[in-house]
Amino acid sequence: MQFEGIYTPLVTPYHADFSLNEGALAATVEHLISAGVHGIIVAGTTGEYYAQSPEERVDMMGRCKDLIARRVPMIVGTGAIRTEDSILYARAAKEAGADALLIATPPYAYPTGREIALHALAVDRAANLPVMLYNYPGRMSVDMDEDCLDRLGRSPNFCAIKESSGDVNRLHMLARDYPHIALSCGMDDQALEFFAWGARSWVCAGSNFAPAAHIALYQACVVEGDFTKGRAIMSAMLPLMRVLERGGKFVQCIKYGLTLRGIDAGPPRKPLQPLNKDDKRELAEVIRTLDTAIAHITGHAK
Repeated sequence: MQFEGIYTPLVTPYHADFSLNEGALAATVEHLISAGVHGIIVAGTTGEYYAQSPEERVDMMGRCKDLIARRVPMIVGTGAIRTEDSILYARAAKEAGADALLIATPPYAYPTGREIALHALAVDRAANLPVMLYNYPGRMSVDMDEDCLDRLGRSPNFCAIKESSGDVNRLHMLARDYPHIALSCGMDDQALEFFAWGARSWVCAGSNFAPAAHIALYQACVVEGDFTKGRAIMSAMLPLMRVLERGGKFVQCIKYGLTLRGIDAGPPRKPLQPLNKDDKRELAEVIRTLDTAIAHITGHAK
C-alpha cells in the first residue's frame, strides 16, 4: 500500500453523557471525504481509543467502514499495552474490512527495540495487512530504534512509519537509511521538513476541522514541489499548531475545532476535561485567521 496524502485520525463524537453521537460521527466522515482527505484512521489517540472498552473499539471499526464505504482507505489503530489485545484489535480490523493497520509501541511497558519488533511482528502475523508504524517516544518513552526497524524492514507489510519524535536527526536517519519504509509526518510543526525529506503523507489531527489547510500544504510541497508556497502555508498554520500543542489540551482543541465547523464533537472522555471559555475563544480566533490566510494563499475558501 502506498500512503500518500492527508490521513485524518478521526475523533469520536460524544453526547454530554459520553455515549456515541452517531449522527455527528457520520457527519464528520462525510465532511472529511468531501474535503478531499486521502484516508481516515480509526482508533488513533485523537479518537480516544484509550478511554473506550474493547467492545466500543470493535464497534467503531464496523461503523466507520460502513460510513466510509471504500471511498478512501480506512486504517485502524491497534494500540494496547498487551500484545494479545493488539492482536485482538488487528483481527477485528481485518474482519471489519480495514485497508491497513497503525501499530504503535505498547505504552507504559518500556520495551526494547527487539521487543517492540516482536510485538509488531505478532500483530502483523495475526492480520497480514499493510502497516504504518507509529513512533511516539513522547508518550511511550522509547523509540523504534535501528534494531527494531532492521527486524521489521524484512517484512513487506511494514511499509510506512508515522514519526512523531520531533527529532530531526531521526528524520534524517529514516530518510537516508530506511527508504523502503515510507516517511509519514507525525510532528505537525515539522511537516515542511518531512516533505522536503521525501515524506508523501501526513497524519494530522487538525485536519478533522481544517482539512483545507493541511491538504493545501501537501499539495504545494508534494504534488507541486512548490516549497515557497509551502512555506507561506506553513507560516499561516504555525499559530494553530502552537495552540493545539500547548497545555495538554490537544484532543479537546481538535473536538472543539470540529464543533466550530458545525459538527458537535462533544466533550472528551474523562479524565480529560473540556476547554474553558478563554481557550475556546483563542482557538476560534486562530482558526478564523488561518482560514483567511489559506484562502488568500490558495485562492480558495476553507
